[in-house]
Amino acid sequence: MGRFPTGVTLLTQGSADDTAVITLNSLTSVSLDPLLILVSVKADGRMRPRVLRSGSFAVNVLTEEQRDLAQEFCRPDRSEGQAAMLRLAAVEGVTGNAVIPSAEAYFECVLDAQYQAGDHTLLIGRVVALAGGPGEPDPLVFHRGRFTRLPAARAEAA
Repeated sequence: MGRFPTGVTLLTQGSADDTAVITLNSLTSVSLDPLLILVSVKADGRMRPRVLRSGSFAVNVLTEEQRDLAQEFCRPDRSEGQAAMLRLAAVEGVTGNAVIPSAEAYFECVLDAQYQAGDHTLLIGRVVALAGGPGEPDPLVFHRGRFTRLPAARAEAA
């Protein structure tokens, strides 16, 4: 799967003193009507029970300039609570979960379904709010075990 390039996201659950964040690259569009997305989290990880208890989560799509956040929030000793909110420059979204206004986009979801799949749980979220970030930044891309860049767009011959 390392040969399949992906975007990079931060999954958030809670806000303020109760903020939890993890880095993911498993974001999939499932349906447009209703608007559903899928993320995959470790079945025995810290995030799954939080999402199940609260019934909601947010997914923040990172830009290339946010690579340090992706690296920081994939570590076991990642910050939580207010420290995470400050580090992300996050605000509380309509679902009560942290969202990052400077991200390429964010999706606020209520949990629609969950499915066990090996050592992971697939979370299907029904999008109840979404926003795109400012400008047109380059997306953060992960490929072959490292971050990479998309090639610059080539101008079409006139």
